[in-house]
Amino acid sequence: MLLRASPWLFALLLSACATRPPVAPPAPLPSPAPVPAPVPSPAPPAPAPIPTPAASYPTLKPVDWSSVGLWKDGQIGEAWTAFLRSCATLGKQTAWSTVCGEAMSMPPPDDKAARAFFEQRFQPYQATQEDGSPDGLITGYYEPLLKGDRVRTARARYPLYAAPDDLITVDLASVYPELKSLRLRGRLVGNKLVPYPTRKEIEMSANGQGNSFKGKPIAWAEDPVDLFFLQVQGSGRIELPNGSSMRVGYADQNGYPYQSIGKLLVERGELKLEQASMQGIKEWGAKHPDKLPELLASNPSFVFFRELPDGLPGPLGSLGVPLTGGRSIAVDPRFIPLGAPVFLATTQPNSAQPLNRLVMAQDSGGAIKGGVRADFFWGFGDKAGELAGRMKQRGRMWVLLPKTLSAIVSGYHTQDKN
Repeated sequence: MLLRASPWLFALLLSACATRPPVAPPAPLPSPAPVPAPVPSPAPPAPAPIPTPAASYPTLKPVDWSSVGLWKDGQIGEAWTAFLRSCATLGKQTAWSTVCGEAMSMPPPDDKAARAFFEQRFQPYQATQEDGSPDGLITGYYEPLLKGDRVRTARARYPLYAAPDDLITVDLASVYPELKSLRLRGRLVGNKLVPYPTRKEIEMSANGQGNSFKGKPIAWAEDPVDLFFLQVQGSGRIELPNGSSMRVGYADQNGYPYQSIGKLLVERGELKLEQASMQGIKEWGAKHPDKLPELLASNPSFVFFRELPDGLPGPLGSLGVPLTGGRSIAVDPRFIPLGAPVFLATTQPNSAQPLNRLVMAQDSGGAIKGGVRADFFWGFGDKAGELAGRMKQRGRMWVLLPKTLSAIVSGYHTQDKN
């Protein structure tokens, strides 16, 4: 079916963030024999293809190790588990197989040995914006805990939907190369692909006020604001009445760009800029329950979920491996290869205190756009949520790639500078 550009086509391009819709990456390198995953866990869904470093990463600039400051991470050994999780997928690529094979055969290193491993086997690249500037925005996200049930009850009335059967996703790159890494979502009406229902239309149907959406609930939440932020985060846990929990993760999205309700409240004069955090929005909602449905509906983006295995050590990111609190980030895969180690230099939430971490680019998100842009995964629970909700810092990033890839990233023919 030939798709022609239309005014609404661009309104359906993938967004959300901290909602985490995976971005369609370039084709992977030829794969050798698979390397077994280092962390036993129930088999997750098949991960998305991994982008291959090539001339499509022109914003990565090779630098000396002296420019990176890896030594500023005094607990770099903590990143090892997260790195091995990346290797469970990256190790299947020829360019990563050697370095990942070495890492997976080693005993867990201390901080000194871990730093030496990365400095000896990797080439650092400073991430830059498309205009060449080195600074960017660093936000935070986390895995929330909601109260709910597997069935609708008097308390649990707000549905978490599975991906609907009539949702169609089209990769636009083959028709419109300039839209590489973006997807079009909609549904068929007759022989035409039309926009999928918005959040407002989906929620009206759930309340019996429309029939434009036929959903399949997998669980029900007690609080609509908590459910909204679960969609923003992209994954979380539902605390069930019997004390057990149900882990859910991103399955798909309705195709509309994410619209920030915090920004809208600031524009309306309802909140000051410094109050427009997740906590501030929740407090506003508690004080204005009559205005809350209209506010939530102002974001047309809607996320669908799937149930994940209980035994996973963390929520699944776009790489298809469990995330590690404090050591995983979401990036824009158009500029930074998924799975790669990244040295992040920023500050603690609402603070000038340095935050220097070796992290792994294991996730993506519709609002994570640009060459120097990251969403820092704080982990699970209320404390992580408090930190994530307040984080909106400036920062810099250095991407670490195996030296076997050095000659093809950005078309540079680099030399070993160590």
